[in-house]
Amino acid sequence: MHSRVPNYLPQAILVTLFCCVPFGIVAIFYAAQVNTKFELADVEGAVTASDNAKKWCWISFISGAIILVLYVIASLALGY
Repeated sequence: MHSRVPNYLPQAILVTLFCCVPFGIVAIFYAAQVNTKFELADVEGAVTASDNAKKWCWISFISGAIILVLYVIASLALGY
C-alpha cells in the first residue's frame, strides 16, 4: 500500500487568499483532486494532481511576491 499523497489544499487556499487569486484557484482545483484520485486507487493520477497543485501554489506565491515588490517600487517612485 502506498502512503498518502500530499494534497496541498491548505497551501492552495492560503496563496489564493494572500497572493494571487487566479493562480491560487488553479492550485485549489488540482489540490481538490488528489484525495479522490487516491481513494479510487489512481495513485499515478493523485501524484500528478499533487505535483500540479504544488507547482501552482509556487506560481501563485511567486506572482504575489512580484506584484508586491512592483507595488512597493511604484509607490516609492510616485511618492505615495
